[in-house]
Amino acid sequence: MRHFGHLAAETREELFHREPQEFTADSPARTLAAALGATLYSPATRGTLADDVLKQAARGVVSMVLCLEDSIDDRDVPAGEANLVRQFRDLADRPGAAGQIPLLFIRVRTPGQITDLVRRLGETVRLLSGFVLPKFTEESGVPFLEALSQAEASCGRRLFAMPVLESPELLHLESRVETLYGISRTVDKYRDRVLALRLGVTDFCSSYGLRRAPAMTAYDVQIVAAVIADVVNVLGRADGSGFVVTGPVWEYFRHQERMFKPQLRRSPFSPEAEDLREALLERDMDGLLREIELDRANGLQGKTCIHPTHVPVVHALSVVTHEEFSDAADILHEDRSGGGVLRSAYTNKMNEVKPHRAWAERTLHRAAAFGVAREGISFVELLAAGLPPA
Repeated sequence: MRHFGHLAAETREELFHREPQEFTADSPARTLAAALGATLYSPATRGTLADDVLKQAARGVVSMVLCLEDSIDDRDVPAGEANLVRQFRDLADRPGAAGQIPLLFIRVRTPGQITDLVRRLGETVRLLSGFVLPKFTEESGVPFLEALSQAEASCGRRLFAMPVLESPELLHLESRVETLYGISRTVDKYRDRVLALRLGVTDFCSSYGLRRAPAMTAYDVQIVAAVIADVVNVLGRADGSGFVVTGPVWEYFRHQERMFKPQLRRSPFSPEAEDLREALLERDMDGLLREIELDRANGLQGKTCIHPTHVPVVHALSVVTHEEFSDAADILHEDRSGGGVLRSAYTNKMNEVKPHRAWAERTLHRAAAFGVAREGISFVELLAAGLPPA
């Protein structure tokens, strides 16, 4: 699989200076973590789950979470587990489907579900990439990770964990530091099992009875922004000790009347692309676009998504621009010759080699997963190529 692989070859050639690289579920963890992109959640109870997985993969989705936790009623958990087993069998039995299946993760409620589901999936566990672990702390996380290790040993397949950071202990100021360091100790101990850390911002807001509006990002909710900053501070460092931390879910609301002026500027959109701008505004995606930019500025990569139309937006804004690529390549080239300061090839900024090295390395790693846009190609053209009709 690869990002934008669903587009025609000639379209990719027009859009990309360097196309995204191919990867598989067996690729190195660092490659997969960078390539997660927009991770689409789906309730595990859906009767058409196998069809849904293949349909979304054909539209560019490369990672999905099949959820047995908050997205379904407590009473439906046994039915959801049974449905997962059936749907994995359905996927495994479809001729030629193996190469089309995205990275699949199951969001569980208890550690025992991990070992039980791996046993019940049997040989179809080969389609599974791992588990999402809810409300992760040091105390709750260790049993989950031990169960994951047992499941791995029993099935002989590498399985990853994606802990969700969403517990009240992480949000509350008096317990945040201790909770963060406890999480850090736990994930470091199981580093080879942890693919990425996910932020559960909806649960953060719930602790204070908050819910952000479509015109606001997670960073406009100050209590949430403070937690994100602390999580990145402790767990997202670029010194080799950190992990990929993914962006919070965007809750989609179609509403009839706006309280605030649209945030999506006209300037990036040519007159021919004005219809695209209007379509994004109608879907309340101007706030999403802004939040994705703020995610990256604050050290987050990828994003949790609950609606398929969010996926191409996340992926279009994940592509490395030609200017970013030029700066990153120059910085790493100069770093090999001893450092210093150089003017950007675009003549609009200073590139200081040693301080910008970690940014450059992360940028080129993202470029491998999402590609490099041609000079003059912006997220507008990438969106226009990948955004499905309303």
